[in-house]
Amino acid sequence: MRLLFKYLLFLAVVQFTAIAQPLFAQEITAVIPGDFADPSIIRKGNEYYAVGTSSEWAPHFPMFKSTDLKNWKQTGYVFKQTPEWANASFWAPEYYYHNKTYFIYYTARRKKDGISCIGVATSKYPDRDFKDHGIIIEYGKEAIDAFVFNDNGQLYITWKAYGLDGRPIEILGSKLANDGLTLVGKAFTMMKDDKGIGLEGQSILKKDDYYYMFYSVGNCCGSKCDYNVRVARSKTFEGPYEDHTKNPLLNENEWWKCSGHGTFVNSPEGKFYYIYHAYNKASSVFTGRQGMLAELTWPEKNEWPEFKELSAAPTKPSINNFVANFSGKMPSLDWQWDFRNSSPKITQQKGNLHLSGAIKKENNTGIALTIRPYHLNYEMTTTVVNNNNALKGLVIYGDANAAIGVGTAGNKVQFWVVKDNKETLLSASTLDNPGIPVELKMVVKPDLTTRIYWRQKSEAWKELSAGDKAYSIDFLPQWDRSPRPGLNFKGNPTEEARFSSFELTYLDSKS
Repeated sequence: MRLLFKYLLFLAVVQFTAIAQPLFAQEITAVIPGDFADPSIIRKGNEYYAVGTSSEWAPHFPMFKSTDLKNWKQTGYVFKQTPEWANASFWAPEYYYHNKTYFIYYTARRKKDGISCIGVATSKYPDRDFKDHGIIIEYGKEAIDAFVFNDNGQLYITWKAYGLDGRPIEILGSKLANDGLTLVGKAFTMMKDDKGIGLEGQSILKKDDYYYMFYSVGNCCGSKCDYNVRVARSKTFEGPYEDHTKNPLLNENEWWKCSGHGTFVNSPEGKFYYIYHAYNKASSVFTGRQGMLAELTWPEKNEWPEFKELSAAPTKPSINNFVANFSGKMPSLDWQWDFRNSSPKITQQKGNLHLSGAIKKENNTGIALTIRPYHLNYEMTTTVVNNNNALKGLVIYGDANAAIGVGTAGNKVQFWVVKDNKETLLSASTLDNPGIPVELKMVVKPDLTTRIYWRQKSEAWKELSAGDKAYSIDFLPQWDRSPRPGLNFKGNPTEEARFSSFELTYLDSKS
């Protein structure tokens, strides 16, 4: 009897494994991992280009290239320098190609009053040399989320308005001049949010007898988000649009939540794909809104479309590890910084990265030269090769008033935190020999804690702790962007930090 029970148990395990393995293999993964919100996409021949929100990071609006929609490589940024008219919140870029010109319609806050407006930049190339033309749309207290549509030769531009005006949000539209740089005529209402559920991130397709408007509703950002994608249709471009009874089309699944704000591209084979963003449930706001992919299918003529969420090429965390190369003249494209609070000077010479620059007086964190994290569980290391009184080391940066790090200054190695804009020294140790390089390490765990280590001369790692050995980093995330790991400098502009290495190693595929 016992042998029969064991045999039946064995069969059950085998059967469960046979079922479970294919299900696990179908897990949906990001095609552009890390914080890449509000993506927009175009195709040139067999090449695809995508651009996404950069929020408060510079350079502005990262651009990626792919030949298969699932494997992407960053090629640059729309703006290396901040446009003269803007000073914050670089959101929701819209890619468009017209008259042998590439357009980026983008949202940013106007410097003089902080109101979000829509600007436009152009280039003859899809991923470089963009020239800014300034503001194209200013409308009430907010104009965001541009989308351009060509209706039988007539260009239209649409956007979200009234979100801050104390009245229902609307999706507005206007004719766009053939040069793509000015509006023509009066704006008109296409959709109104009478239910107060939120309304933004629209993208429009024409199929058979209908115009289909795909849009997002709910709270886009942060741990309490509830974003989802819906569709409505009309027989005229201006509307009115009728909602699909089976909305939402994209919603929470086993692995991802708060899907939204995407645009479409058609493949050479005629298939329609939608690139959008979502939060990974495991790492949530600590890895931000990541770039996702879905295929749009049309069952029959004039029937409502459906989405099929797609997986990226399966990858292990080790494939995404970042090892900085300081041997070239130009720093990696991966590096970004908070342009509002510092003006970094970054050079590479003789295998070292040199970091210095001007820091605003109210910035207690200093310069953070960061990269987009793909998973939550990681360790990062660096080697500081120079000694001075400036702080030089590692940081996990949420904002100038929310950061944590470890660095060397003088003859000390310091474990520090900036919380609620107050800087606190958590722990310190005296260097054995201030004149030789110092290795530093920060380890981040899925339980939202970090542990700090240092060493010299390849000795065993020594831990710095603040009471408990693990210190919580749950205070770091900002509303619309994830905390970022990277290098840190805090000192006078005449000083600098010199690093000979930086590595970010992911430890767990489930985070």
